[in-house]
Amino acid sequence: MNLPNILTFARILLVPFFAVLYLSDWEQRYTWTAALFALAAFTDWLDGYIARKFNQTTPFGAFIDPVADKIIVATALVLVVGHYHHLWLTIPALVIVGREIVISALREWMAEMNRRGQVAVSWFGKVKTTVQMLAIVVLLATPPWVNAAWTIIGYLLLYAAAALTLFSMALYLRAAWPALKAGLDS
Repeated sequence: MNLPNILTFARILLVPFFAVLYLSDWEQRYTWTAALFALAAFTDWLDGYIARKFNQTTPFGAFIDPVADKIIVATALVLVVGHYHHLWLTIPALVIVGREIVISALREWMAEMNRRGQVAVSWFGKVKTTVQMLAIVVLLATPPWVNAAWTIIGYLLLYAAAALTLFSMALYLRAAWPALKAGLDS
């Protein structure tokens, strides 16, 4: 257990707190939920930075870090979609969560074929994650009944994240295609 893995576990432990906070009746819940989510997003960057900088990468960390990311992003999207009750928010959320499921299954299958390196995280995935995290922070921070520029920015960022999500999924599938085709042929 090293510092990057501790930060990852801390991110997972934040999930129930920010979910309960978002669903509470407290007047400041939107600001504080967005702040907790932003802190979790920062720990995602920080644990990766520390792991690479101080050579503290571990197989367990490589497994648990994306799991933590998916848990917190899926939870945040479910909360926001449930709170906003809007189809135009549901569509990009479904794209993002659906892609995460497909890519997780793809990575697991590729690992079983000893080809996990073909579907490693790329710089494009990091851009997608950054836009996604920004969109979620903005949407968590903005009450659904507020028709403000921030709401529009949150929607636009979420649609941009969904588009980047689809594009990155296409990149992963293209990289894995030879192994997928070989697996289908056997």
